[in-house]
Amino acid sequence: MNEALSLIKRGTDEILTESDLKKKLESGKQLIIKAGFDPTAPDLHLGHTVLLNKLRHFQDLGHKVIFLIGDFTGQIGDPSGKNKTRPTLSSDELIENAKTYEKQVFKILKKELTEVRFNSEWCNDLGAAGLIGLASKYNVARMLERDDFNKRYNANQSIALHEFLYPLVQGYDSVALNADVECGGTDQKFNLLVGRELQRAYDQEPQVVLTVPILEGLDGKNKMSKSLDNFIGIDERPEEMFGKIMSISDELMWRWFELLSFISQKEINNLRKQVDEGTNPRDIKFLLAEELVDRFHETGQGASCRESFLQRFQKGSLPDDIKEISLTIESDSIPLTNLLKNTDMTSSTSEAMRLIKQGGVKIDSEKVLDPKKEIQKGSEAVYQVGKRKFLKIRTL
Repeated sequence: MNEALSLIKRGTDEILTESDLKKKLESGKQLIIKAGFDPTAPDLHLGHTVLLNKLRHFQDLGHKVIFLIGDFTGQIGDPSGKNKTRPTLSSDELIENAKTYEKQVFKILKKELTEVRFNSEWCNDLGAAGLIGLASKYNVARMLERDDFNKRYNANQSIALHEFLYPLVQGYDSVALNADVECGGTDQKFNLLVGRELQRAYDQEPQVVLTVPILEGLDGKNKMSKSLDNFIGIDERPEEMFGKIMSISDELMWRWFELLSFISQKEINNLRKQVDEGTNPRDIKFLLAEELVDRFHETGQGASCRESFLQRFQKGSLPDDIKEISLTIESDSIPLTNLLKNTDMTSSTSEAMRLIKQGGVKIDSEKVLDPKKEIQKGSEAVYQVGKRKFLKIRTL
C-alpha cells in the first residue's frame, strides 16, 4: 500500500483527499481513473504527457483508465485561464482531432487497461430538461469563485452563459462514468472539484481529485507551449527530440526526470548522487533523452541519436538526413539574411543578422562573420543555424 501511494504521489501537485484515496486503494477493487481531453489541439507535446504518465502509474497498479475525449465539451471551449470567450470548433474538426489523440496516447498508456470514451455519448441525450436539472445542482456564486471568471466579472469583461456549462458538463462526466479518481492539470482544479460535488448531489461516492503540475518548457521558465515555441512534440523526429532534450539546463533536467521519466525515485536519487560525486550532468541527460526517444519512437533509437549527437556536436560532422530545397531569387544574388528568413531558418532578417554576428550561422561548416554577405544565384550549400537547424539550399 505504501509503495502504491508513493508511486501515485510522485510528481503530484495535490490530492483531494489523500485519506479518500487510501480508502479506495485499500478496497481492493479496480478503480476507474478518469481524465478528460478536449480535442482542440491534437498534436501532443511532452507537457501533455505529465498527465498521461500519472494515468500510466495507476495502470501499473492494475486500475482502469478512461481516456475521455470531450467532443461535446470541446464545442463549448474550456474557459480555464482565459480572459475572453473562446471560439468553438465544428463537430467535424473535433472528430478529426480526436482520431489523432487516439493514435498518440498509446505510446504511454496500456491498451488493455484503457477505455476511450466520448462524452457526447451521454451529453447528447441530456436534452433541455436534463441540462436544466444539471444546472440546478450548482449556483452562480460558486461559479464566480473561479479565478478566471472572477477576474473577468470584476473587470466588466463578457462571460457567456455557455461558459458556465463547461465545468458543469465536465463534472457530469464523472457522474456518468461513476469515476473513482479524476486527474488533471493544476489549472483544472475547480472543474475537477465540481465533479466531486456533483457526484455527491447524485448520491455517488465522490471522486478523488488529483492534480499534476505544469511542465516547464525548453526555456525552463514558462509553461511548455507551442505558442511560445518552447515545446517538444511527441511525434517530432528522433534526432530533433534528442537534441532539444540535450539543450535543457541541468536544473530543469531533474524536474523532467521527476515528471517524465519512468525510472524509480530511488534511481533518480542515485543519479543525483552521481552528479554530486563528479559525474558530468550531460551524461545523465543522455539517459533521459534516450528513454524519451525510445518511448515515443522505437527501442534503440535513443542510442542511435546519442551516437549521432556526439558525432555532430563533438566532431563537427553533419547529419545524414539534411532536407534539400530550391529557392528562386529574382536578381543575381540575395542577402544571406533574406535567404535565412525566406527559408524559415530564422523568423526575421534581424534575427538572422543577430545570429551571424554571434557566430551562430555556418555555410558548409564554415562560420559566417559578415552580416552583409550575398549568396549568388546558382549556388548550392548546406546552411546551419544554431546547433540543430540544417538545410541544403540551391538558389535558382
